Amino acid sequence: MNIIQLTENKKQHIDLLLLADEQESMIDRYLERGDMFVLDDGGVKAVCVVTDEEDGVCELKNIAVTPEYQRQGYGKKLIKYLLTNYIGKYSRMIVGTGDVPSAVGFYTSCGFKYSHRIENFFT
Repeated sequence: MNIIQLTENKKQHIDLLLLADEQESMIDRYLERGDMFVLDDGGVKAVCVVTDEEDGVCELKNIAVTPEYQRQGYGKKLIKYLLTNYIGKYSRMIVGTGDVPSAVGFYTSCGFKYSHRIENFFT
């Protein structure tokens, strides 16, 4: 297993990014300003994008695992790598997600704490 940071041609993985964020126009808002990582394990299994939100905070904007490899630990491995990679650079990593129990449960199992809910965020 290898995790690499992409600095060029980030849109080559737009198909995966669209699994987590269904609007390409929204992805375009953060993709180039964010750090993009690819988890390769005999082929690309997962991707993610992390942005600098200032004041010691970074945000996990997008994380997606290839559908046939979901629920095999690749998402958690990628998040564990990110948390280690950003120690000392940021004091906090945040993530926003839909109010879907499985998504909230996934992030909680990765060590994130529930903070708040923004009503009608996706409408």
